[in-house]
Amino acid sequence: MSVGPLACLNIETKAVHKMTAPEGYIDAHCHLAAKEFNQDITEVIERAKQGNVLAIVAVAIRKDDFQRILQLSSQFPEIVFPSIGIHPVQGEPPDGQRSVTLPDFTDVDKAIEENQERLVAIGEVGLDFSPRFAKGDEEKKEQREVLRRQIELAKKYDLPLNVHSRSAGRPTIDFLKEHGAEKVLLHAFDGRPSIALRGVEYGYYFSIPPSIIRSEQKQKLVKQLPLDRILLETDSPALGPEKQERNEPKNIHIACDYIAQIKNISTDEVMKTTTENALRLFPKLRSLMHR
Repeated sequence: MSVGPLACLNIETKAVHKMTAPEGYIDAHCHLAAKEFNQDITEVIERAKQGNVLAIVAVAIRKDDFQRILQLSSQFPEIVFPSIGIHPVQGEPPDGQRSVTLPDFTDVDKAIEENQERLVAIGEVGLDFSPRFAKGDEEKKEQREVLRRQIELAKKYDLPLNVHSRSAGRPTIDFLKEHGAEKVLLHAFDGRPSIALRGVEYGYYFSIPPSIIRSEQKQKLVKQLPLDRILLETDSPALGPEKQERNEPKNIHIACDYIAQIKNISTDEVMKTTTENALRLFPKLRSLMHR
């Protein structure tokens, strides 16, 4: 059967449409399991949808977060996508926080194995060498071992890592590279642009939160980072546009707008490129978003 020119054009248009990123934002790092969202999570999700947020990568800090994150991804399967792992800082703020230890890692590997098909990433993992947590070499050594084990799990299950690196930018990037981590998102990176560019050389991505509007460090970072290595995040309930106020996913446009201003490009270009970047780093998102 012959196909007319209009039909051919229609087929080509559909093929192109499939290749392009959907219109909207992806929040690549968010703590929806935080107690700050316990009372109004449904409204928070609805505001995110109204704000054109297509997907939220919900990350864990402690094992206690795992069940809640998985439950939220079942409750809101069209927008919440789970990432579980162990953060380098454990315990409850403000007074109960401490550096992670190997016993904290017990059964984390089992949880990741059992849920590997559902997970879009492993995280939040990483290093935190803030003096109040990493008081000496022993804490740093244990943090590195917990991270190493999670890097191995990421490689085993072919999942990206969602990474924390406070006060440890260079050590984190170097450790990830040394241990063969290839799919990496460094969230809210607080190091120098020159160190970040080392990560860019390794193929790593960096996500930028709404707090960029009040952070000279983040502004300098965005000036140096190529757009094809930038994602958007909110880190909700933290790192919002206003200090000490609860952040939420709907605020992601603030990060997008400010990046566009710094780079002197359109907000539409930033939105489209960061979404394409997220879908490249988290390939499961593309299929899961259209279930």
